[in-house]
Amino acid sequence: MTTHIVHVVGARPNFMKAASVMRALASCDSLRQTLVHTGQHYDANMSKVFFQELDIPEPDINLGVGSGSHTWQTAQIMSDFEHVALESKPDLVLVYGDVNSTVATALVCAKMSIPVGHVEAGLRSFDRTMPEEMNRLLTDQIADLLFTPSEDADENLLREGISREKITLVGNVMIDTLVHLLPKALDRWSIQSSSWSLERFGLVTLHRPSNVDHPGKISSIMKTLIEIGDLLPLVFPIHPRTRQRLEDLKLLNQNSRVHLQEPLGYLDFLALQCHAALVITDSGGIQEETTYLGVPCLTVRENTERPMTLTLGTNILVGQDMDRLKAEVRRILSGDRKQGQKIPFWDGQAARRIAGSIVRWPFRS
Repeated sequence: MTTHIVHVVGARPNFMKAASVMRALASCDSLRQTLVHTGQHYDANMSKVFFQELDIPEPDINLGVGSGSHTWQTAQIMSDFEHVALESKPDLVLVYGDVNSTVATALVCAKMSIPVGHVEAGLRSFDRTMPEEMNRLLTDQIADLLFTPSEDADENLLREGISREKITLVGNVMIDTLVHLLPKALDRWSIQSSSWSLERFGLVTLHRPSNVDHPGKISSIMKTLIEIGDLLPLVFPIHPRTRQRLEDLKLLNQNSRVHLQEPLGYLDFLALQCHAALVITDSGGIQEETTYLGVPCLTVRENTERPMTLTLGTNILVGQDMDRLKAEVRRILSGDRKQGQKIPFWDGQAARRIAGSIVRWPFRS
């Protein structure tokens, strides 16, 4: 009897994670897999070339939901995915991360008594003003299988009353993707480096509403980045959301030391991360990647759902304190940088552990 696994993704990082799990499950003859893209985040770069370069399977189904308020988007995904579930009759639905697609799909499955597995379960920022935090909390209460990236995630779930039997510590699937694609990324560096002509540089990414939607905050951050640029040239691939905010505030001025750049593909961005002197970001995934790569990371957030990057990794939270951001940059450039260490289970084998757990799971006949 064939077991049908449906993977649901809604944003680009979800594809990276699902790709690793799908590869690991591909060798199981008794499993059939379907990839559903809700279309929560439309990305023009998700062309055939994108999928081929990153070894990501093209979606079998694209719901094409598009953008909207959190409430509208969640409701639309629930309505559309219900039809998919009724037609495809999955034995298990795997959801990834913490986007609206994650919680919307999990809610539909709970109503239809379809088992749910949550990949990247248990992460907590303890900040309920973040939509992602509510998505994490609700999904983990619904899920039947909770695949965690680190020990602190296990502890969070147990504290919230989740049964130990549902929790499996597997490691970080995003690191699986990084390990798988790192050789390709490094091969591209010789071409990429010649276009920048920078021997030493910092890398910047900013997209969170808490940073870019407040005129005072984004203005302060941009002023600080220009000042840091006098110490270290910065490469800044601009997220579309950030670009729009900077245009609205007339702050989108090219500076000779802050190199504004269109968004990059994963391979090119990964190559930049590998060679950067430091990274300034508000992205959760980049906190993880820099920790694995051993690159200093300064996170412009008051909290993080990935505390292992602080305790064991190369990450430092600077919050909204721009003086501290400049001070930490100076410290790193002087050679006084935070030395990270290897995080348990971040070894490129997380997806294999997930696949093993799924194969052993007692599916209802």
